[in-house]
Amino acid sequence: MVLVCENPHIAFPSVAMSSSFAPRPDAPSASPSFRVPGHGRAWACFVLIGAALLAAALWAAGGIGREQAYAEVAAAARNAAALKVALLTAELDKQRSLPFVLAQDSEVRAALATGDPARYGALNLKFEALSRDTGAAVIYLLDPRGVSMAASNWNQPTSFVGSDYAFRPYFQGAAHAGQAEYFALGNVSNHPGLYLSRQLEQDGRTLGVVVVKVEFDGVEAGWRRFPDPVFVTDEHGVVLLSSRDDWRFQVYGTLSAAQRDALRTSLQFGDAPLASLPVQAASDRPGQVVASLPGQAVQEFVHVQEPVPGTPWQFHLLGATREAMARAAASARVAAALLVLCALFVAGIWLHRRHRAHDLVLAQAAARQELESRVAARTGELRAANDQLRAEMEDRRRAEAELHKLQEELVQANKLAFLGQITAGVAHEINQPVAAIRSYADNSAAYLDRGNVERARGNMASIAALTQRIGVITDELRTFSRKSSGASSGPVPVAAVVDGALTLVGAQMRRHGIALERAGIGDGLAVRAERVRLEQVLVNLLQNAIEALEQTPGPRIWIRAVRDADQVAIEVGDNGPGLPDSVMAALYTPFVTTKPRGLGLGLVISRDIVADFGGTLSVQTGPGRGACFTIRLPEAVS
Repeated sequence: MVLVCENPHIAFPSVAMSSSFAPRPDAPSASPSFRVPGHGRAWACFVLIGAALLAAALWAAGGIGREQAYAEVAAAARNAAALKVALLTAELDKQRSLPFVLAQDSEVRAALATGDPARYGALNLKFEALSRDTGAAVIYLLDPRGVSMAASNWNQPTSFVGSDYAFRPYFQGAAHAGQAEYFALGNVSNHPGLYLSRQLEQDGRTLGVVVVKVEFDGVEAGWRRFPDPVFVTDEHGVVLLSSRDDWRFQVYGTLSAAQRDALRTSLQFGDAPLASLPVQAASDRPGQVVASLPGQAVQEFVHVQEPVPGTPWQFHLLGATREAMARAAASARVAAALLVLCALFVAGIWLHRRHRAHDLVLAQAAARQELESRVAARTGELRAANDQLRAEMEDRRRAEAELHKLQEELVQANKLAFLGQITAGVAHEINQPVAAIRSYADNSAAYLDRGNVERARGNMASIAALTQRIGVITDELRTFSRKSSGASSGPVPVAAVVDGALTLVGAQMRRHGIALERAGIGDGLAVRAERVRLEQVLVNLLQNAIEALEQTPGPRIWIRAVRDADQVAIEVGDNGPGLPDSVMAALYTPFVTTKPRGLGLGLVISRDIVADFGGTLSVQTGPGRGACFTIRLPEAVS
């Protein structure tokens, strides 16, 4: 559809509306034409105002674009200058360390002290290798007179060996101040470089001066890869380094006649004319300069100046601005033109459709009402879905709570069943102490009949200790069931533990005619454990060995203790029939046993006690080879 105005040559395409806001069939339709008296005059004013706005926007955008481009070039130039200064400083710092190191070198000092030609010859080779490895142009050694005695270019036509450099400021500065830095042309190579010198002293007298010449050909070559001119000036403004060879030894700024004559007399820069650098400050912006490059017209540059740390030098970078500013101005003008044209287009659309405002308001009102009804319906659906989600979440929370409760009940039932199994083995664990108590009680009665009160009293004390030990054993069963270590570990003598265990089972061993072998159990051997619990482990192992040897001829039990790194290994073995494979597969499972009257809890408890001490319990066995249990515990170092 095309809307036609009074001028038949001007037409604007209509703007399609989204289907979501399309008017209902019963909505009033918009007028198909636009007719306003004085339309030609209004459009003439519109065109004149638009042309004026476009011209003003183009002029302002050009100025803004140039200023932004200048600021961007200046920022980029500052970043580039900072990077190049950092690289130059790193190169200087690397080379400064070389004369300092050479001044401490024993071979250099020995050569100066003795004057031995052979030592100087060795230094020639050493300096040559150092120059090649470090990138230094020349390394040479001057005696107290300033005569070069050794140099890295000793085998070249431009060799420094034998040359007198007493007149050079870097020699005089090092001789008086200990070190010096001096940039100048080489009087032999006629190549500029920085001379780094350091004095060598011994007993208050000067042995000589070591000099390292640094040339910056590589640095300047790196600068030439970039289009922006770069140069470094000294404290007088003389260009020392530059990406342009024709700028070297020109002067940035002005030199007084006295300064110019002094520089020429010193021959620091040879016969260079010290002409003024073709770079002049511009008055348009701060930091802007104009420079004349060979083969090019005079250009404007951003001038960035940075000090070179550790030197009186200044680093200069000229960032070209003409092309960047021209591109930025053109881009800004295009953007401004597009913006103004878009604004004029929008204004024209608004002006052209003013007569349709009433119809558009009605259509928008109908679309808004339809949208509100859709939003209300969708909101109801979302509310219902939200309510359903809440109900499902509540059901899930109840299910999870019920599941958690069932899990807790299952864990508690399992724990009670396991505690019942462990408690069933109390009779097995306290059998030996009870037997010993009975023996001590019988003996006490006999001693009392004989009137031997002291021995009876001793037996009573032993009975009290054994009853206490029974209580400890039951406590250990509870500890095992909780899988927690409640005992504190400390240094325990192995000999005392073995003696205590043998006290409980010694009578049985003698009754069965079992021979006992002890080895390595010295008074100084101790482990980190708790004595009563460790005795319980040994009693369990010894009792198992006694019962295993009931049908074995020549029964024998051995107890050994050896150091193994930072641990102590306690072995309890016998020469019985050993353990069958079926038992070995589930050795530490409760109620697995080879004894007719056993409960299968002794090894389970013993392993748990040893684990509480930070150790291990292992076994080696085989048919006809007996069984050997090994307890490994951390050694207690007193």
